[in-house]
Amino acid sequence: MPCGMGGEAGTGRGRGLAGPARAYWPAPPGAARCVTACGARCGRRGCARRGSGSGRRRCPSGTWPSGDTGTGRTREEEPGPAGREETAPAPKKRRLAGGERYVPPPRKLNPGVSFGAEHFAETSYYFEGGLRKVRPYYFDFRTYCKGRWVGRSLLHVFGTEFRAQPLSYYRAAARAGRLRLNEEPVRDLDIVLKNNDFLRNTVHRHEPPVTAQPIRILAEDEEVVVVDKPSSLPVHPCGRFRHNTVIFILGKEHGLRELHTLHRLDRMTSGVLMFAKTAAVSKRIDEQVRQRQLEKEYVCRVVGEFPEHEVVCEEPILVVSYKVGVCRVDAKGKPCQTLFQRLSYNGSSSVVRCLPRTGRTHQIRVHLQFLGHPILNDPIYNMEAWGPDRGKGGRIGKTDEELLKALVEEHRSKQSLEVLGIGEEDLNSAGESKDSACPLNSDTNLETLDKDKELSLCGNQDGQAGEKGWEEKDPLCVECRTSRRDPSPKELVMFLHALRYKGADFEYCSSMPEWAMEDWQE
Repeated sequence: MPCGMGGEAGTGRGRGLAGPARAYWPAPPGAARCVTACGARCGRRGCARRGSGSGRRRCPSGTWPSGDTGTGRTREEEPGPAGREETAPAPKKRRLAGGERYVPPPRKLNPGVSFGAEHFAETSYYFEGGLRKVRPYYFDFRTYCKGRWVGRSLLHVFGTEFRAQPLSYYRAAARAGRLRLNEEPVRDLDIVLKNNDFLRNTVHRHEPPVTAQPIRILAEDEEVVVVDKPSSLPVHPCGRFRHNTVIFILGKEHGLRELHTLHRLDRMTSGVLMFAKTAAVSKRIDEQVRQRQLEKEYVCRVVGEFPEHEVVCEEPILVVSYKVGVCRVDAKGKPCQTLFQRLSYNGSSSVVRCLPRTGRTHQIRVHLQFLGHPILNDPIYNMEAWGPDRGKGGRIGKTDEELLKALVEEHRSKQSLEVLGIGEEDLNSAGESKDSACPLNSDTNLETLDKDKELSLCGNQDGQAGEKGWEEKDPLCVECRTSRRDPSPKELVMFLHALRYKGADFEYCSSMPEWAMEDWQE
């Protein structure tokens, strides 16, 4: 942290100076910054003052300017042992004022998003009832202090921005040693956060099940991997999904790692999905995307008899909720265009070819709903919550808040929130008010948890697919005490499929799904 800055000039009352006032001499332009005894830059140029010896005097902090050894020569000019490279000394901790908390400098993080063996080894899969399931596992959520958190207590931040759990949960987690600040256990949630504080929260993580249908490799060479993605799988980790994602399954089961996502499919959409193996290939294909040289073709089954002629929909689309994943047509939305052509009609539903010219979230699904032909089994856009017209022509008759509440209540009544990829904890919006509703017994002595013992996972441990082994509940985990109905494999399939992906020098196709056959009957 810079010392001698942010306080009154020449008083020594800056953030890092604790001591008598010192005067600074102006430095010549381009002079190196001095390095204080604590190893931080003091922010004063050079501290070069006329005096004896080399014509310079030491900085008031007691060390020489950066790169200066006090002999009139820089470190690069100082003679050293032959054949040995000089290494800079490790920075020392800044001298703290009485009662001041030390915050270590931020660590350099890997800017890329890649997953390796240590991530894949966090847990394992098992298969049951046509579903791919993930054994619960312990996971660290990590973050640096956000600017808006500085000066606020941990308790206040948890109560206002992390409301999926009641405050009593975070108090219990702190007592159990699962909250760490700068890698030190948090003992007091009233501690005030500072810039560069590093927070780690260990949780017992449960993931929603997905279909057991395997990911099929359509093509692979030294540049790309193309797969046929099953419905219900997110492309990459997001929300409650981590191991039950295409990226993790390809890494764990196919040895395909460090892939670059070229485009995305909605979690409930199946079909052609393409990855680049190198950054160079990714950049080349991204350029084709920007030049609009890519063509995507989808097929879907919709409600009713779709018009025989080609239909073009250009209604703008607005995101209503990122958390639940809901959009609607609105004049304030982003411009987009989709072309539709009917392929077949079986007397009650139609198979439609879709050519999106833009790539907005849920574009095909929202446009089909607006046209009065929502996808037959769409768990969002073909629900009663949209009103008697199911959103046709943009007629909803509800505010966005009322619409979201109605959608959630409809799925809650059917015990199908998992189909949306959300849980009850994702919908909690109360902070302190939920404290009294916490299922944890406040008299429970969580200090008896053996913090040095490897925490046990609840769920199967014997590796047998679907076979129930011994089970140990995590004392803090609400999910461990909650009984949920598993979705059926049928509920995890939506009738929207990415059939073809074509670029300037490639074209990849998948086979037509069974539900898209002309003679298919529900």
